Amino acid sequence: MPEKLKMLLISRKFWAALVGLVMVLVRTWRPDFPLSEEQVTGIIALLAAYILGTALEDARPALPPAK
Repeated sequence: MPEKLKMLLISRKFWAALVGLVMVLVRTWRPDFPLSEEQVTGIIALLAAYILGTALEDARPALPPAK
């Protein structure tokens, strides 16, 4: 398995984005999905915040230590 693909498949950001995409697609094609549009929007916002937090956490080792 190529190294880039392996890194993608173990990425927490990738899986969070994939979950968000699946939720949007399910809500689009299945209007009777048991979550309201507002609930799906809230979950997507939560996933976006998680992805941003994970990105900041991943970038942290590259930053110099705080004094």
